[in-house]
Amino acid sequence: MKTGKVNFIRYPGGKQRILNYIVPFLPSRELIKGKFIEPFLGSGAVFFALNPKRALLADINPELIDLYRGIRRYPLEVWKIYKNFPKTKEAYYEIRSIKVKGRNLAFRAARILYLNRTCFKGMWRHNSKGEFNVGYGGQDRRWIINQEILKEVSNRLKPAVLRCADFEEIIDLSTEGDFIFLDPPYKPGERELLHSHYLYSKFSFSEYQRLAKVLKRASNRGVKWSMTISSHPDILDLFPQNYVFPILVGTGEKIGVLAKNSGEVLICNYKPEVWK
Repeated sequence: MKTGKVNFIRYPGGKQRILNYIVPFLPSRELIKGKFIEPFLGSGAVFFALNPKRALLADINPELIDLYRGIRRYPLEVWKIYKNFPKTKEAYYEIRSIKVKGRNLAFRAARILYLNRTCFKGMWRHNSKGEFNVGYGGQDRRWIINQEILKEVSNRLKPAVLRCADFEEIIDLSTEGDFIFLDPPYKPGERELLHSHYLYSKFSFSEYQRLAKVLKRASNRGVKWSMTISSHPDILDLFPQNYVFPILVGTGEKIGVLAKNSGEVLICNYKPEVWK
């Protein structure tokens, strides 16, 4: 069974480039007795790195979940549609403006993959109507992916259940033996993420408070979890008696640029030695 990185989408704050730091703190696929659960799926970097036997993957972004569902079920159809989209800036805006209601899943997945690979810096920004509205970024990153990568993504997703849902609903489904990895929206070093310029939705401090409560319930059920998050003192105060490890090189102020002393931490409700 393959393990390791699979990069097929661009995502603000995605953890692909710091996997070497995160993964040693996490259980291997053999040590996860229940399900691997990821309530803020994003790029799915940790899921693909661990390649668990069973998984529950979720995100509140319906376009993102459509993308995963489409590739899992129709990887070759998605690739065929994707590669035949035009290569011009004008075409980008035409494809962006397409109303997807009534379109089949393969087309919806190919369209959002195309927009993600050719938009400005891989952002996921929407207007007040919920429509993707990121500007054009060019074709340079479009052909980094190919048919074989989509087939591999499809195979990795086969044992996973995909849900478009709020994080609380997903975490409350966890039971003893499950392992949860969380990467909620945050700005490194800051108390909350009030601007949704780079992300699908805002994430205020009240959401972190709600997240802390639902994770406490999970801990009480015997569920192990690990989370990347801002190092702001008010956020850390929400997770007392857990284990906090600084991420020395992580997400910087500029999107897509790594920085030293990033203002991020990894929080675990267990000693990492438990997996040794």
